[in-house]
Amino acid sequence: MVRERREKPEYHTPIYEMAVRQFDIVSDRLDLDPNVAERLRSPKCAFIVNIPIKMDNGRLSVFQGYRVQHNIALGPAKGGTRYHQDINLGEITALAMWMSWKCALVGLPLGGAKGGIRCNPREMSRGELQRLTRRYTTEIFPLIGPERDIPGPDVGTDEQTMAWIMDTYSMQIGYSVPGIATGKPVNIGGSLGRSEATGRGVVYVTSEVARILNINLDGAEVAVQGFGNVGYVAAKILHEMGCRVIAVSNSLGGVFNKKGLDINKLHEFSKKNHILSESKYGDRITNLELLELECDILIPAALSAQINGDNATKIKCRILAEGANGPTTPEADQILTDRGIFIIPDILANSGGVIISYFEWVQDLQNFFWKEKEINEKLKDILINAFNNMMIMTKKEKVENRTAALMIGIKKIVDAMLIRGLYP
Repeated sequence: MVRERREKPEYHTPIYEMAVRQFDIVSDRLDLDPNVAERLRSPKCAFIVNIPIKMDNGRLSVFQGYRVQHNIALGPAKGGTRYHQDINLGEITALAMWMSWKCALVGLPLGGAKGGIRCNPREMSRGELQRLTRRYTTEIFPLIGPERDIPGPDVGTDEQTMAWIMDTYSMQIGYSVPGIATGKPVNIGGSLGRSEATGRGVVYVTSEVARILNINLDGAEVAVQGFGNVGYVAAKILHEMGCRVIAVSNSLGGVFNKKGLDINKLHEFSKKNHILSESKYGDRITNLELLELECDILIPAALSAQINGDNATKIKCRILAEGANGPTTPEADQILTDRGIFIIPDILANSGGVIISYFEWVQDLQNFFWKEKEINEKLKDILINAFNNMMIMTKKEKVENRTAALMIGIKKIVDAMLIRGLYP
């Protein structure tokens, strides 16, 4: 299909172009109406705000913040809030697009959004982070709301950040609005099971794939890039299931031990020292070296585009479970598929977080809360159902897993858009 060339807006960055390339592959496969496809290549709205706050030393600093809504055909926008020194509008826009496909794939009545602030939260005090979060919430106030756009946590943010967002929004409204944000502490409307949701979801789907491939998880070798909330939880649960986690890493590198790492001890060490290799639990390893380890299960749970055309031929896992958003480029996708590596695409593998965020939102709206066992059972049911649907599409259309997953999610959104029509 020939597509019209036009001046690129600010959000056209490499990671956004990667998300659009994935979409175009599926758009051609589905033979989408060109008018609908054109709408889906761009976000509904992209909001940029400048956030001035007083630092602890008395000086004023101005940070740039973002909130992007990609599509809301299926329901209110939903997406995390990322605090990282390298984010830009293009990355946030790509993440919002992926969130649209993710929500649709797993059957949630939500649209896709994402937000963030370009900052380094590790270098900021609690007071500075609170002032930053409250001012950011005030700046994006016109966009968000429990029936409009519901922020959640992401890289660099946590339940405390969400508590500040909820409180700031509530102060503007004049009464408590717990449904404005998800990932909150349980005692102010958060859901049980939320903190482990994404990592637990990665494990649920990975376990199902291992069963299909006849991989015995007892003793299976696992490597995890990213030892934050997603990577740590996935490593911890797999370790408890009998897997041998041979390597983990964070932004400063990692540690490797062929005999297996004690994930609980390593996690305790990481709370005090961000340099994992200084733990003496194994040998120093770089993030690139970790990706190329021979193992049964590889979980990239860090940042985007970590597996690309340059290193895809060196990946030696049997299952690639994408805990991060967009860790594999389209060029690498084809290489890995041709080599027989089973890819669990990000919009399925890491969707546990948004699924339980949806549960939290529903519980807040009705002011009625569920038990953790019930929540985890519902999570597993949704994920396994979505996985089975993906596998049916993979076989029916003779496509790789990512294309199948995207075809399901995108078609649901397109159908909703066509039914709703174009306003005015």
